[in-house]
Amino acid sequence: MERQAQFTHITQLIAEAKERAFQAVNKELVTLYWHIGEYVSGQVQAKAWGKSVVQELADFIQRSEPNIKGFSPQNIWRMKQFYETYKDNEKLSTVSREIAWSHNSLIFSTCKSEQEREFYLRLTIKERLSYRELERQINASYFERVMLGNTKLAPLSRVLPQEITNTFKDTYVLELLHLPEQHHEKDVRKAIAQNITKFLLEFGRDFAFMGEEYPLQVGNQDFAIDLVFYNRTLNCMVAIELKREIFKPAHLGQLNFYLEALDRDIRKPHENPSIGILLCKGKDDAVVEYALSRTLSPTLVADYQTKLPNKALLKAKWEEILDSLNPEEHE
Repeated sequence: MERQAQFTHITQLIAEAKERAFQAVNKELVTLYWHIGEYVSGQVQAKAWGKSVVQELADFIQRSEPNIKGFSPQNIWRMKQFYETYKDNEKLSTVSREIAWSHNSLIFSTCKSEQEREFYLRLTIKERLSYRELERQINASYFERVMLGNTKLAPLSRVLPQEITNTFKDTYVLELLHLPEQHHEKDVRKAIAQNITKFLLEFGRDFAFMGEEYPLQVGNQDFAIDLVFYNRTLNCMVAIELKREIFKPAHLGQLNFYLEALDRDIRKPHENPSIGILLCKGKDDAVVEYALSRTLSPTLVADYQTKLPNKALLKAKWEEILDSLNPEEHE
C-alpha cells in the first residue's frame, strides 16, 4: 500500500509537469498570435495590406510550413482583432495568454465590453472551463446574471465578514438538468442531487455538495433543508430552499430558522456564518427588497429558469442599471 502511494505520487508529478508544459506552449502560441496580429494591424493601418495580401500570407505559410495549422486567412484576421482588442489594456493582454486560443477567440469575438471580456477570461482560468463550458456560460448570460446578482448583495454584505462579490446570481439557469416545464420542488431537488457536476457548472466549482434533505434536529423535532453546499472560498455552508412558486415574504422565516440551526449545531468554530438562498420560480424585486430590508440573516432570493434566458433582455437590464449608476457617462 505504501508503494502504491509512492507510485501515485510519481504519476501526479508527471501530470503536473505535463500541465505546466501545456501552459507554457499555449502561452507561447498566444503570444505568437499577438505579435502577428500586431504586425498585420500595423500593415492594414498603413494601407499596405488588405484581404488579398493576407490571403497571400496564408498561402505562403502553408507552402513554407505544410505541417503547421492555424494560419488560415480567417485566423490571421482573428489575430489582428485579438491584438486590437487588448492593445490598450496591458492587464487583459497578459491574462488572455493564460487560456487557449479557442477560448480567447470566443471571448473577444462575442463579448462587447471590456468588463465582460475580463469576467470571462478570469472565469475560464478560475473554473478551468472547457470550450463548450465557456460557450454555454456566455450563451446563458452568466456575466449579466452575476452582475445583476451583485446589485442585490447589500443584505448579505452587512452581516458577513467575507467578500462575496461575483459569487451568487440573480437568476439560476438549470437547462442542463432537462427539467420538464411542469415539475415539483422535489423534482428540482432530485435532479440537482443526481447531476451535481452539471449543476456546479452553473452554481460554481467552489461549491461542494453536502447533501439533499439535509437533516436537522431542534428540540424534539426533525427538519430537513432541501440542499446544503459548502463554499471553499467563502468558508461557509450554503443552504438552499426550493420554491415552485413566486417568492413570498413568509418563505424567509423557514430559511432563517434553518440558518440559525446550522450555525448553532453544525458550523465549526473556524467557519463563517451560513448563507441561505431561496430559489423560487419567480420573484418581484420590490417585494424581495422590502422583505430583506430589515433581516439580519445572510439571505439571498433568486429565481430559476429551466431554459436559457433571453440574453438581449438581460443585457438591457444590466445596461439600464449601469445608466442609473453613471448617468453622466450616457448623456
